[in-house]
Amino acid sequence: MKPILWIVIPCYNEEEVLPVTAGLFKDELRLLMEKGKVSGESRVLFVNDGSRDATWDLILKLASENEEFEGVTLSRNRGHQNAVYAGLMEAKERADIAISIDCDGQDDISAMEAMVDAYAEGCDIVYGVRSARKDDTFFKRTSAHAFYGLMNKMGAEVVYDHADYRLVSKRVLEAFSDYREVNLFLRGMFPLIGFKSTSVYYERHERMAGKSHYPLSKMFHLAVDGITSLSVKPLHIISFLGALTALFGLGCIVWVVVRWMMGGTVAGWPSTLCAICLLGGIQLLSIGVLGEYVGKIYMETKQRPRYCLSERTYAEGGKVDGGRVLSSRPKDDSENAGSED
Repeated sequence: MKPILWIVIPCYNEEEVLPVTAGLFKDELRLLMEKGKVSGESRVLFVNDGSRDATWDLILKLASENEEFEGVTLSRNRGHQNAVYAGLMEAKERADIAISIDCDGQDDISAMEAMVDAYAEGCDIVYGVRSARKDDTFFKRTSAHAFYGLMNKMGAEVVYDHADYRLVSKRVLEAFSDYREVNLFLRGMFPLIGFKSTSVYYERHERMAGKSHYPLSKMFHLAVDGITSLSVKPLHIISFLGALTALFGLGCIVWVVVRWMMGGTVAGWPSTLCAICLLGGIQLLSIGVLGEYVGKIYMETKQRPRYCLSERTYAEGGKVDGGRVLSSRPKDDSENAGSED
């Protein structure tokens, strides 16, 4: 039996690139159908992440003109990870497999066929992995490898050069829906689920249109979220630094006492200032790390939904895990629908 595939595509202010890449997604889906690798009921699902431009209007237009396209819109911007999660939870109720991919056209769409083939061979998770970073700047390439290396050293299991381009089976999504944390770092969470997995390698291209919505500052915050969401090693490091600093201070006290007993003198303000700066820096850094964890605990205890859906281009059906559906709109009325945000 041919599996039903849903391609989940998060969108945030993508009115420039969406008209360019939508056709490519449709062509790839139709190709997979023609080759008999996926069911004719397969769909492309656009997830509007509270865009402020005409992205949702474009999605409504695409869905009204093409039966392969569907769309949902979040009531407000919730971030890339929550948008992907929302789309995957929608796909869980309607598909056998789901592939998440960004809409900018940078990830090689043709790699989907290899992903579906790997699923047919028994893999429940297929990671899309970049084969090279030759087009990246030296800084971006170095910082990316440092990020993946740091994540693994911190105890977070991540796949090198893999972002959020992956195929997952229905049973993986069902298992994933039991993960209730609010702070999502998907590329580090799917390896925790287990099941048989493999990787498909592809070349990443330049963005086809528009501009990136993921600057260096967001990449930094994503790295911090990934580490603090999946590992407690930073807390262990703080404990180690505290013990090391205490031993250093004890050694200094012994040295000062010995020097005094031998009639020597101890240097004044320079050594004192260095010690104050060192200890003050360690303390502030430690407080900051602890604050990150306390903040995450605070957000988790609220148990707020990760997202709220305001509209769909298809009739509502099935349970939505982790979010709350406020309203839905049948596909026949989608031409007259507007963005809620």
